[in-house]
Amino acid sequence: MRTNLVLTLLLKGETMSYLSRGLRPAFALITLLCLPTLSYAEQLNGANTAWILTSTALVLFMTIPGLSLFYAGLVRSKNVLSVVMQCFAITCGASLVWMMVGYSLAFTDGGGLNAIIGGTGQFMFAALTEGSLFGDIPESVFAMFQMTFAIITPALIVGAFAERMKFSTMLTFSMIWLVLVYVPVTHWVWGGGWLGEMGLLDFAGGTVVHITAGVAALVAALVMGNRKNFGTQAMPPHNLTITVAGAGMLWVGWFGFNAGSALAANGDAGMAMLVTHISAATGSLAWMLMEWVRHGKPSVLGIVTGMVAGLGTITPASGFVGPGGALVIGFSAGVICYFATQAIKQKFEIDDSLDVFPVHGVGGILGTFLAGIFASGELGVFSGQGYAEGVSMGGQVWVQIIGIAATFAYTAVVTFILLKVLGAIMGLRVDDEAETMGLDISQHDERGYDL
Repeated sequence: MRTNLVLTLLLKGETMSYLSRGLRPAFALITLLCLPTLSYAEQLNGANTAWILTSTALVLFMTIPGLSLFYAGLVRSKNVLSVVMQCFAITCGASLVWMMVGYSLAFTDGGGLNAIIGGTGQFMFAALTEGSLFGDIPESVFAMFQMTFAIITPALIVGAFAERMKFSTMLTFSMIWLVLVYVPVTHWVWGGGWLGEMGLLDFAGGTVVHITAGVAALVAALVMGNRKNFGTQAMPPHNLTITVAGAGMLWVGWFGFNAGSALAANGDAGMAMLVTHISAATGSLAWMLMEWVRHGKPSVLGIVTGMVAGLGTITPASGFVGPGGALVIGFSAGVICYFATQAIKQKFEIDDSLDVFPVHGVGGILGTFLAGIFASGELGVFSGQGYAEGVSMGGQVWVQIIGIAATFAYTAVVTFILLKVLGAIMGLRVDDEAETMGLDISQHDERGYDL
Protein backbone atom coordinates (compact mmCIF):
# COMPACT_ATOMS: atom_id res chain seq x y z
CA MET A 1 0.00 0.00 0.00
CA ARG A 2 2.85 2.36 0.87
CA THR A 3 4.61 1.47 -2.36
CA ASN A 4 1.52 2.38 -4.36
CA LEU A 5 1.38 5.74 -2.56
CA VAL A 6 5.02 6.51 -3.31
CA LEU A 7 4.57 5.66 -6.99
CA THR A 8 1.48 7.87 -7.18
CA LEU A 9 3.37 10.80 -5.72
CA LEU A 10 6.27 10.15 -8.08
CA LEU A 11 4.01 10.15 -11.12
CA LYS A 12 2.50 13.43 -9.96
CA GLY A 13 5.97 14.94 -9.76
CA GLU A 14 5.58 15.68 -6.06
CA THR A 15 7.92 13.21 -4.38
CA MET A 16 11.14 14.82 -5.58
CA SER A 17 10.33 17.98 -3.69
CA TYR A 18 10.78 15.97 -0.47
CA LEU A 19 14.16 14.51 -1.44
CA SER A 20 17.55 16.06 -1.84
CA ARG A 21 19.20 15.78 -5.23
CA GLY A 22 21.70 13.27 -3.82
CA LEU A 23 18.95 10.83 -2.83
CA ARG A 24 17.09 10.90 -6.12
CA PRO A 25 19.12 8.16 -7.91
CA ALA A 26 18.75 5.78 -4.96
CA PHE A 27 15.03 6.47 -4.77
CA ALA A 28 14.64 5.77 -8.48
CA LEU A 29 16.49 2.45 -8.13
CA ILE A 30 14.30 1.33 -5.22
CA THR A 31 11.18 2.24 -7.19
CA LEU A 32 12.30 0.19 -10.20
CA LEU A 33 13.04 -2.80 -7.97
CA CYS A 34 9.47 -2.62 -6.69
CA LEU A 35 7.91 -2.77 -10.16
CA PRO A 36 8.04 -6.56 -10.68
CA THR A 37 6.28 -7.04 -7.35
CA LEU A 38 3.62 -4.55 -8.34
CA SER A 39 3.10 -6.34 -11.65
CA TYR A 40 2.59 -9.62 -9.78
CA ALA A 41 0.19 -7.95 -7.37
CA GLU A 42 -2.06 -7.03 -10.28
CA GLN A 43 -2.71 -10.76 -10.64
CA LEU A 44 -2.49 -11.97 -7.05
CA ASN A 45 -4.40 -9.93 -4.50
CA GLY A 46 -2.57 -10.15 -1.19
CA ALA A 47 -5.45 -8.80 0.91
CA ASN A 48 -7.93 -11.26 -0.56
CA THR A 49 -5.48 -14.11 -0.16
CA ALA A 50 -4.85 -13.25 3.49
CA TRP A 51 -8.57 -13.14 4.22
CA ILE A 52 -9.31 -16.50 2.57
CA LEU A 53 -6.36 -18.08 4.39
CA THR A 54 -7.88 -16.80 7.63
CA SER A 55 -11.37 -17.95 6.64
CA THR A 56 -10.04 -21.42 5.83
CA ALA A 57 -8.62 -21.74 9.32
CA LEU A 58 -11.91 -20.49 10.80
CA VAL A 59 -14.02 -23.05 8.90
CA LEU A 60 -11.72 -25.92 9.92
CA PHE A 61 -11.98 -24.59 13.48
CA MET A 62 -15.75 -25.08 13.18
CA THR A 63 -15.34 -28.86 12.86
CA ILE A 64 -12.33 -29.37 15.11
CA PRO A 65 -12.88 -28.41 17.86
CA GLY A 66 -16.23 -26.54 17.41
CA LEU A 67 -18.65 -29.17 16.13
CA SER A 68 -16.79 -31.94 17.97
CA LEU A 69 -17.32 -30.27 21.35
CA PHE A 70 -20.86 -29.15 20.51
CA TYR A 71 -21.87 -32.73 19.75
CA ALA A 72 -19.77 -34.23 22.55
CA GLY A 73 -21.66 -32.37 25.24
CA LEU A 74 -25.05 -33.34 23.81
CA VAL A 75 -24.62 -37.12 23.98
CA ARG A 76 -24.51 -39.30 27.08
CA SER A 77 -21.18 -39.59 28.89
CA LYS A 78 -20.61 -43.15 27.65
CA ASN A 79 -20.53 -41.87 24.05
CA VAL A 80 -18.61 -38.61 24.41
CA LEU A 81 -15.40 -39.87 22.80
CA SER A 82 -17.23 -41.61 19.96
CA VAL A 83 -18.61 -38.41 18.43
CA VAL A 84 -15.28 -36.61 18.85
CA MET A 85 -13.57 -39.55 17.15
CA GLN A 86 -16.10 -39.55 14.33
CA CYS A 87 -15.62 -35.83 13.62
CA PHE A 88 -11.84 -36.18 13.76
CA ALA A 89 -11.75 -39.22 11.48
CA ILE A 90 -14.09 -37.56 8.97
CA THR A 91 -11.81 -34.52 8.92
CA CYS A 92 -8.86 -36.69 7.97
CA GLY A 93 -10.68 -38.91 5.49
CA ALA A 94 -12.59 -36.12 3.75
CA SER A 95 -9.36 -34.18 3.26
CA LEU A 96 -7.84 -37.04 1.30
CA VAL A 97 -11.00 -37.75 -0.70
CA TRP A 98 -11.19 -34.06 -1.62
CA MET A 99 -7.57 -34.11 -2.76
CA MET A 100 -7.86 -37.29 -4.77
CA VAL A 101 -11.20 -36.82 -6.57
CA GLY A 102 -13.56 -34.39 -4.85
CA TYR A 103 -12.12 -31.04 -5.86
CA SER A 104 -11.72 -32.03 -9.48
CA LEU A 105 -15.25 -33.39 -9.85
CA ALA A 106 -16.70 -30.34 -8.11
CA PHE A 107 -14.77 -27.47 -9.67
CA THR A 108 -13.28 -28.42 -13.04
CA ASP A 109 -14.92 -28.47 -16.46
CA GLY A 110 -16.73 -31.73 -17.10
CA GLY A 111 -17.08 -31.22 -20.84
CA GLY A 112 -20.34 -32.55 -22.20
CA LEU A 113 -21.43 -33.59 -18.70
CA ASN A 114 -20.51 -30.28 -17.09
CA ALA A 115 -24.11 -29.52 -16.12
CA ILE A 116 -24.02 -32.60 -13.87
CA ILE A 117 -20.41 -33.24 -12.82
CA GLY A 118 -16.91 -31.86 -13.25
CA GLY A 119 -13.88 -33.39 -14.95
CA THR A 120 -10.81 -35.37 -13.97
CA GLY A 121 -8.10 -32.80 -14.68
CA GLN A 122 -7.41 -32.10 -11.01
CA PHE A 123 -7.41 -35.66 -9.65
CA MET A 124 -4.73 -35.76 -6.93
CA PHE A 125 -4.42 -31.98 -7.46
CA ALA A 126 -2.42 -32.88 -10.57
CA ALA A 127 -2.52 -29.41 -12.15
CA LEU A 128 -2.23 -27.45 -8.90
CA THR A 129 0.98 -25.43 -8.73
CA GLU A 130 2.31 -22.72 -6.48
CA GLY A 131 1.59 -20.09 -9.12
CA SER A 132 -1.87 -21.25 -10.29
CA LEU A 133 -4.65 -18.82 -9.47
CA PHE A 134 -8.38 -19.01 -8.89
CA GLY A 135 -9.48 -15.46 -9.65
CA ASP A 136 -7.01 -13.32 -7.76
CA ILE A 137 -6.14 -15.81 -4.99
CA PRO A 138 -3.91 -18.91 -5.20
CA GLU A 139 -5.84 -21.94 -6.37
CA SER A 140 -4.26 -23.90 -3.51
CA VAL A 141 -5.97 -21.53 -1.06
CA PHE A 142 -9.32 -21.87 -2.83
CA ALA A 143 -9.01 -25.67 -2.92
CA MET A 144 -8.19 -25.77 0.78
CA PHE A 145 -11.04 -23.39 1.64
CA GLN A 146 -13.49 -25.62 -0.20
CA MET A 147 -11.95 -28.67 1.46
CA THR A 148 -13.08 -27.36 4.86
CA PHE A 149 -16.68 -27.25 3.58
CA ALA A 150 -16.33 -30.85 2.37
CA ILE A 151 -15.11 -31.77 5.86
CA ILE A 152 -17.88 -30.23 7.93
CA THR A 153 -20.82 -31.40 5.80
CA PRO A 154 -20.54 -35.18 6.46
CA ALA A 155 -19.47 -34.38 10.03
CA LEU A 156 -22.83 -32.67 10.58
CA ILE A 157 -24.63 -35.93 9.74
CA VAL A 158 -22.92 -37.64 12.68
CA GLY A 159 -25.48 -36.02 14.98
CA ALA A 160 -28.33 -38.04 13.44
CA PHE A 161 -26.97 -41.50 14.19
CA ALA A 162 -24.95 -40.65 17.30
CA GLU A 163 -24.69 -43.38 19.94
CA ARG A 164 -25.59 -46.30 17.66
CA MET A 165 -23.68 -46.53 14.35
CA LYS A 166 -20.64 -48.76 13.94
CA PHE A 167 -17.47 -46.72 13.50
CA SER A 168 -16.31 -48.67 10.44
CA THR A 169 -19.66 -48.18 8.72
CA MET A 170 -19.76 -44.50 9.69
CA LEU A 171 -16.39 -43.80 8.11
CA THR A 172 -17.17 -45.78 4.95
CA PHE A 173 -20.57 -44.12 4.58
CA SER A 174 -19.13 -40.61 5.08
CA MET A 175 -16.43 -40.99 2.43
CA ILE A 176 -18.70 -42.53 -0.21
CA TRP A 177 -21.49 -40.06 0.56
CA LEU A 178 -19.04 -37.21 0.07
CA VAL A 179 -18.30 -38.37 -3.47
CA LEU A 180 -21.83 -39.39 -4.46
CA VAL A 181 -23.83 -36.56 -2.88
CA TYR A 182 -21.79 -33.61 -1.70
CA VAL A 183 -19.48 -33.35 -4.72
CA PRO A 184 -22.20 -33.42 -7.43
CA VAL A 185 -24.40 -30.90 -5.60
CA THR A 186 -21.39 -28.63 -5.10
CA HIS A 187 -20.75 -28.76 -8.83
CA TRP A 188 -24.41 -28.05 -9.63
CA VAL A 189 -24.38 -24.91 -7.52
CA TRP A 190 -20.81 -23.52 -7.46
CA GLY A 191 -18.85 -25.44 -10.09
CA GLY A 192 -20.66 -24.35 -13.25
CA GLY A 193 -23.46 -26.91 -13.10
CA TRP A 194 -27.12 -26.58 -13.93
CA LEU A 195 -28.37 -24.93 -10.73
CA GLY A 196 -25.71 -22.26 -10.89
CA GLU A 197 -26.57 -21.62 -14.51
CA MET A 198 -30.23 -21.24 -13.54
CA GLY A 199 -29.22 -18.49 -11.14
CA LEU A 200 -29.76 -20.23 -7.78
CA LEU A 201 -28.82 -17.97 -4.87
CA ASP A 202 -26.70 -19.97 -2.44
CA PHE A 203 -23.90 -17.82 -1.14
CA ALA A 204 -22.26 -20.17 1.35
CA GLY A 205 -24.04 -23.52 1.36
CA GLY A 206 -27.77 -23.60 2.10
CA THR A 207 -28.26 -26.35 -0.48
CA VAL A 208 -24.68 -27.59 -0.76
CA VAL A 209 -24.07 -28.03 2.98
CA HIS A 210 -27.20 -27.74 5.10
CA ILE A 211 -29.89 -29.35 2.96
CA THR A 212 -27.63 -32.23 1.94
CA ALA A 213 -26.49 -32.87 5.52
CA GLY A 214 -29.97 -32.40 6.97
CA VAL A 215 -31.74 -34.67 4.50
CA ALA A 216 -29.03 -37.33 4.82
CA ALA A 217 -29.45 -37.14 8.59
CA LEU A 218 -33.22 -37.66 8.35
CA VAL A 219 -32.82 -40.63 6.02
CA ALA A 220 -30.14 -42.16 8.26
CA ALA A 221 -32.34 -41.81 11.34
CA LEU A 222 -35.25 -43.48 9.52
CA VAL A 223 -33.19 -46.32 8.07
CA MET A 224 -31.27 -47.10 11.27
CA GLY A 225 -34.17 -46.78 13.66
CA ASN A 226 -34.28 -45.24 17.09
CA ARG A 227 -31.82 -45.66 19.92
CA LYS A 228 -32.58 -48.30 22.51
CA ASN A 229 -35.21 -46.98 24.97
CA PHE A 230 -35.84 -43.84 22.92
CA GLY A 231 -39.12 -42.28 24.03
CA THR A 232 -39.27 -44.25 27.29
CA GLN A 233 -36.01 -43.23 28.91
CA ALA A 234 -34.63 -39.69 29.25
CA MET A 235 -31.44 -39.08 27.30
CA PRO A 236 -30.34 -35.58 28.33
CA PRO A 237 -27.04 -33.96 27.31
CA HIS A 238 -24.32 -35.01 29.73
CA ASN A 239 -22.27 -31.78 29.68
CA LEU A 240 -23.84 -28.56 28.42
CA THR A 241 -20.74 -26.59 29.38
CA ILE A 242 -18.82 -28.40 26.64
CA THR A 243 -21.70 -27.81 24.24
CA VAL A 244 -21.71 -24.06 24.92
CA ALA A 245 -17.94 -23.91 24.37
CA GLY A 246 -18.38 -25.69 21.03
CA ALA A 247 -21.28 -23.39 20.12
CA GLY A 248 -19.11 -20.33 20.69
CA MET A 249 -16.45 -21.77 18.40
CA LEU A 250 -19.07 -22.45 15.75
CA TRP A 251 -20.36 -18.86 15.95
CA VAL A 252 -16.89 -17.38 15.47
CA GLY A 253 -15.90 -19.92 12.82
CA TRP A 254 -19.07 -19.21 10.85
CA PHE A 255 -17.72 -15.78 9.95
CA GLY A 256 -15.11 -17.58 7.85
CA PHE A 257 -17.81 -19.86 6.45
CA ASN A 258 -20.06 -17.04 5.23
CA ALA A 259 -17.88 -13.96 4.88
CA GLY A 260 -15.07 -16.04 3.41
CA SER A 261 -17.41 -17.19 0.65
CA ALA A 262 -17.09 -13.73 -0.90
CA LEU A 263 -13.58 -14.90 -1.86
CA ALA A 264 -12.41 -11.33 -1.31
CA ALA A 265 -11.80 -8.83 1.48
CA ASN A 266 -14.50 -6.46 0.31
CA GLY A 267 -17.95 -5.09 1.05
CA ASP A 268 -19.67 -8.38 0.23
CA ALA A 269 -17.58 -10.11 2.91
CA GLY A 270 -18.31 -7.33 5.40
CA MET A 271 -22.06 -7.47 4.82
CA ALA A 272 -22.05 -11.27 4.95
CA MET A 273 -20.33 -11.13 8.33
CA LEU A 274 -22.77 -8.53 9.65
CA VAL A 275 -25.93 -10.35 8.60
CA THR A 276 -24.51 -13.66 9.85
CA HIS A 277 -24.08 -12.20 13.32
CA ILE A 278 -27.52 -10.57 13.31
CA SER A 279 -29.24 -13.80 12.29
CA ALA A 280 -27.37 -15.85 14.90
CA ALA A 281 -28.27 -13.44 17.68
CA THR A 282 -31.91 -13.23 16.60
CA GLY A 283 -32.23 -16.99 16.19
CA SER A 284 -30.84 -17.53 19.69
CA LEU A 285 -33.29 -15.13 21.30
CA ALA A 286 -36.27 -16.37 19.29
CA TRP A 287 -35.65 -20.02 20.27
CA MET A 288 -35.07 -18.99 23.89
CA LEU A 289 -38.34 -17.04 23.98
CA MET A 290 -40.26 -19.96 22.48
CA GLU A 291 -39.07 -22.21 25.28
CA TRP A 292 -39.65 -19.54 27.90
CA VAL A 293 -43.26 -19.07 26.82
CA ARG A 294 -44.06 -22.76 26.36
CA HIS A 295 -42.15 -24.25 29.30
CA GLY A 296 -41.77 -21.40 31.76
CA LYS A 297 -37.97 -21.25 31.73
CA PRO A 298 -35.32 -20.47 29.09
CA SER A 299 -32.69 -23.18 28.60
CA VAL A 300 -29.02 -23.08 27.74
CA LEU A 301 -29.57 -25.89 25.23
CA GLY A 302 -32.31 -23.84 23.59
CA ILE A 303 -30.32 -20.64 23.19
CA VAL A 304 -27.30 -22.36 21.63
CA THR A 305 -29.50 -24.47 19.34
CA GLY A 306 -31.27 -21.30 18.22
CA MET A 307 -27.88 -19.82 17.42
CA VAL A 308 -27.01 -22.74 15.15
CA ALA A 309 -30.42 -22.48 13.49
CA GLY A 310 -29.89 -18.77 12.86
CA LEU A 311 -26.44 -19.40 11.42
CA GLY A 312 -27.53 -22.25 9.18
CA THR A 313 -30.55 -20.37 7.88
CA ILE A 314 -28.67 -17.19 6.97
CA THR A 315 -25.90 -19.13 5.21
CA PRO A 316 -27.41 -19.27 1.68
CA ALA A 317 -28.66 -15.67 1.92
CA SER A 318 -25.67 -14.07 3.61
CA GLY A 319 -24.18 -12.51 0.49
CA PHE A 320 -27.48 -11.26 -0.90
CA VAL A 321 -29.54 -9.80 1.95
CA GLY A 322 -29.23 -6.77 4.21
CA PRO A 323 -29.48 -6.39 8.00
CA GLY A 324 -33.28 -6.04 7.94
CA GLY A 325 -33.67 -9.25 5.97
CA ALA A 326 -31.23 -11.00 8.31
CA LEU A 327 -33.38 -10.00 11.28
CA VAL A 328 -36.45 -11.65 9.72
CA ILE A 329 -34.47 -14.70 8.63
CA GLY A 330 -32.96 -15.20 12.09
CA PHE A 331 -36.32 -14.83 13.83
CA SER A 332 -37.95 -17.25 11.38
CA ALA A 333 -35.15 -19.74 11.99
CA GLY A 334 -35.57 -19.63 15.76
CA VAL A 335 -39.33 -20.17 15.61
CA ILE A 336 -39.69 -22.59 12.68
CA CYS A 337 -36.69 -24.77 13.54
CA TYR A 338 -37.91 -24.96 17.14
CA PHE A 339 -41.28 -26.34 16.05
CA ALA A 340 -39.60 -28.66 13.56
CA THR A 341 -37.49 -30.11 16.37
CA GLN A 342 -40.57 -30.74 18.49
CA ALA A 343 -42.39 -32.36 15.57
CA ILE A 344 -39.56 -34.70 14.56
CA LYS A 345 -38.95 -36.01 18.06
CA GLN A 346 -42.43 -35.96 19.59
CA LYS A 347 -45.00 -36.16 16.81
CA PHE A 348 -43.17 -38.37 14.32
CA GLU A 349 -40.97 -40.10 16.95
CA ILE A 350 -37.90 -40.03 14.72
CA ASP A 351 -34.64 -40.31 16.66
CA ASP A 352 -32.52 -37.73 14.86
CA SER A 353 -30.32 -37.77 17.95
CA LEU A 354 -28.89 -34.24 17.87
CA ASP A 355 -31.56 -32.56 15.71
CA VAL A 356 -29.60 -32.33 12.48
CA PHE A 357 -32.57 -32.27 10.12
CA PRO A 358 -34.83 -29.82 12.00
CA VAL A 359 -31.94 -27.39 12.55
CA HIS A 360 -29.74 -27.75 9.48
CA GLY A 361 -32.13 -29.29 6.96
CA VAL A 362 -35.13 -27.12 7.76
CA GLY A 363 -32.84 -24.12 8.26
CA GLY A 364 -31.16 -24.67 4.89
CA ILE A 365 -34.52 -25.00 3.14
CA LEU A 366 -35.92 -21.91 4.87
CA GLY A 367 -32.82 -19.81 4.22
CA THR A 368 -32.56 -20.81 0.56
CA PHE A 369 -36.22 -19.91 0.04
CA LEU A 370 -36.01 -16.59 1.90
CA ALA A 371 -32.88 -15.61 -0.03
CA GLY A 372 -35.09 -15.40 -3.08
CA ILE A 373 -37.30 -12.88 -1.30
CA PHE A 374 -34.97 -10.70 0.76
CA ALA A 375 -32.38 -10.33 -2.01
CA SER A 376 -34.85 -7.90 -3.55
CA GLY A 377 -33.72 -4.29 -3.57
CA GLU A 378 -37.29 -3.01 -3.32
CA LEU A 379 -38.28 -3.96 0.24
CA GLY A 380 -37.32 -0.76 1.98
CA VAL A 381 -35.41 -1.38 5.20
CA PHE A 382 -35.57 -5.13 4.48
CA SER A 383 -33.92 -4.83 1.04
CA GLY A 384 -30.91 -6.80 -0.14
CA GLN A 385 -28.54 -6.34 -3.06
CA GLY A 386 -31.21 -6.73 -5.73
CA TYR A 387 -31.59 -9.24 -8.53
CA ALA A 388 -29.75 -9.53 -11.79
CA GLU A 389 -31.21 -7.45 -14.57
CA GLY A 390 -34.40 -8.97 -15.93
CA VAL A 391 -35.02 -11.21 -12.90
CA SER A 392 -38.21 -10.79 -10.86
CA MET A 393 -38.90 -11.87 -7.30
CA GLY A 394 -41.35 -14.51 -8.50
CA GLY A 395 -38.85 -15.89 -10.99
CA GLN A 396 -36.07 -15.99 -8.41
CA VAL A 397 -38.23 -17.67 -5.79
CA TRP A 398 -39.15 -20.33 -8.35
CA VAL A 399 -35.46 -20.99 -9.02
CA GLN A 400 -34.88 -21.31 -5.28
CA ILE A 401 -37.70 -23.85 -4.98
CA ILE A 402 -36.26 -25.91 -7.83
CA GLY A 403 -32.87 -25.89 -6.13
CA ILE A 404 -34.37 -26.98 -2.82
CA ALA A 405 -36.45 -29.77 -4.37
CA ALA A 406 -33.64 -31.12 -6.54
CA THR A 407 -31.13 -31.16 -3.69
CA PHE A 408 -33.63 -32.74 -1.30
CA ALA A 409 -34.71 -35.49 -3.71
CA TYR A 410 -31.23 -36.38 -4.96
CA THR A 411 -29.75 -36.49 -1.47
CA ALA A 412 -32.61 -38.59 -0.08
CA VAL A 413 -32.49 -41.21 -2.84
CA VAL A 414 -28.71 -41.63 -2.96
CA THR A 415 -28.36 -41.65 0.83
CA PHE A 416 -31.10 -44.27 1.20
CA ILE A 417 -29.52 -46.57 -1.40
CA LEU A 418 -26.05 -46.14 0.09
CA LEU A 419 -27.23 -46.95 3.62
CA LYS A 420 -29.12 -50.02 2.43
CA VAL A 421 -26.08 -51.34 0.55
CA LEU A 422 -23.72 -50.73 3.46
CA GLY A 423 -26.24 -52.27 5.83
CA ALA A 424 -26.29 -55.45 3.78
CA ILE A 425 -22.50 -55.59 3.48
CA MET A 426 -21.21 -54.24 6.80
CA GLY A 427 -24.19 -53.72 9.08
CA LEU A 428 -25.16 -50.23 10.19
CA ARG A 429 -25.46 -50.27 13.96
CA VAL A 430 -23.80 -51.87 16.94
CA ASP A 431 -25.60 -54.65 18.79
CA ASP A 432 -27.73 -54.03 21.88
CA GLU A 433 -24.97 -54.95 24.31
CA ALA A 434 -22.50 -52.55 22.70
CA GLU A 435 -25.10 -49.76 22.63
CA THR A 436 -25.90 -50.27 26.30
CA MET A 437 -22.22 -50.29 27.17
CA GLY A 438 -21.61 -47.16 25.12
CA LEU A 439 -19.59 -46.64 21.96
CA ASP A 440 -16.56 -45.28 23.80
CA ILE A 441 -15.82 -48.71 25.26
CA SER A 442 -17.38 -50.97 22.64
CA GLN A 443 -15.89 -49.22 19.58
CA HIS A 444 -12.71 -47.61 20.90
CA ASP A 445 -11.90 -49.32 24.21
CA GLU A 446 -11.56 -45.95 25.93
CA ARG A 447 -13.47 -43.83 28.41
CA GLY A 448 -14.15 -40.12 28.19
CA TYR A 449 -14.09 -39.78 31.98
CA ASP A 450 -12.34 -41.73 34.73
CA LEU A 451 -13.52 -40.00 37.89
